[in-house]
Amino acid sequence: MSSEDAALEALVALGDPVRRGLYRHVSGTPGEVGRDAAAEAVGVSRSLAAFHLDKLVEAGLLEVCFRRLSGRSGPGSGRPSKLYRRAEGERTVSVPPRSYDTASRLLAEVVEQAGLDGELQAAARAAGEASGGEPGCEADPVEVLRARGYEPFWDEGTLRLNNCPFHALADQFPALVCGMNLAGIEGLLKGLPGGQDWSAAMDPLPHGCCVALETAKRTGPGAEPEAAAGAPPSHAEP
Repeated sequence: MSSEDAALEALVALGDPVRRGLYRHVSGTPGEVGRDAAAEAVGVSRSLAAFHLDKLVEAGLLEVCFRRLSGRSGPGSGRPSKLYRRAEGERTVSVPPRSYDTASRLLAEVVEQAGLDGELQAAARAAGEASGGEPGCEADPVEVLRARGYEPFWDEGTLRLNNCPFHALADQFPALVCGMNLAGIEGLLKGLPGGQDWSAAMDPLPHGCCVALETAKRTGPGAEPEAAAGAPPSHAEP
């Protein structure tokens, strides 16, 4: 089976709306997700969630691990829970076939070799500011970042980004691409009506994005921002 056929088969698995909702929930959650939490998140029974989660594993979109959530071992510790997380790797389909990834790698290589990091960051910052100021753009930076695929989540008072939209390029050209990414987010915050109280900085998340954000609007020392009330609880199940 060709890589394109494999990608198509994997994406076909997301055609079912329940399955698609489960995938989005697991993908957007840091760490692993249990069946109970996944079922509750999309409003279906545990057995139906388990069926669809395992189909996503068969399609190569999710991975499984088993872990005793109590931390105990030996007799009486209970069976390990079956947990799910997003699978490594990317699946891209273009009809007709395109090779934008090849072009982007070549351009990144040229920019890096020419020492044009500053120019790239300036362009990213300007593009981010322009997009943040577009008419009708959502004012909440969290929702804007979510819509752009960053999968934001609260880690106490810090907004972390579970996904890097430039992951493959960042692996090959980390300094170049991460600098571009930070500059783009800084520009976005400057352009957004609700971005003036936010700041972005390099704070890499393993398997996630290199940028983290903070906001001055807090309800108390170390508390989450007012707009972030109801941060997602732990998704592990007993």
